Amino acid sequence: MVPDKKRKIFENRGNLSRCAGLLACLAACLSVPSAAQQASEVDLALVLAVDCSHSVNASEFDLQMQGLAQAFRSADVIAAIGSAKIAVTVIEWSGRSDQKIAVPWIIVSNPASAHVAAGAIAAAPRLSVGKTSISAAIDFSIGELERAPFSARRQVIDISADGINNDGGLTKTARDRALQSEITINGLTILNDVGNLDSYFRDFIIGGPGSFVVEANDYADYGDAIKRKLLREINSLRMA
Repeated sequence: MVPDKKRKIFENRGNLSRCAGLLACLAACLSVPSAAQQASEVDLALVLAVDCSHSVNASEFDLQMQGLAQAFRSADVIAAIGSAKIAVTVIEWSGRSDQKIAVPWIIVSNPASAHVAAGAIAAAPRLSVGKTSISAAIDFSIGELERAPFSARRQVIDISADGINNDGGLTKTARDRALQSEITINGLTILNDVGNLDSYFRDFIIGGPGSFVVEANDYADYGDAIKRKLLREINSLRMA
């Protein structure tokens, strides 16, 4: 059951703004060829999994999405991408059955496509609200990587969260499934609610070659943290 306050925050976005956001996101995604048309192989396939659980209010959700968008617009991230081909998709997750694709796969390989990705992320409306099932978010992300219309030299699931798993299966079990498929899981912990969340992520969530956790002190710090995280993930391609 969604608490009344959270339900009000979620529903007050309104059907009109939700439809407008979906149309804007669709327009941005359609302004470049589909991932399948653009590339049969990419250097990095990156699932950006955004926390939409009960603990995330409307302004905190917006800070995540706008921070992600701004990161893809930044000169540093665009320069790091260089001539690489990076496939990006954004999912919104909360409870065990509440995962939604907010932005379908987009190939980012130059400044123009980075701005397309940024526009699609910024326009995406909130699609999920519920408990905190990091395990289900990992499993859903594995499925998206398996169904991707291209092969990838490196596959990464990028989990952002402000709390621990409280719904669905064990995170270690989901993590092991990802590792068996040679998928790396990285984490971005938002420390406004759970102070030792970074330790929890290191013990139970992240895994794979070069896996790491980036900390954001609060949601206001998210934009800077996700930029640092993207730079580290992209730059790791040069060392692979």
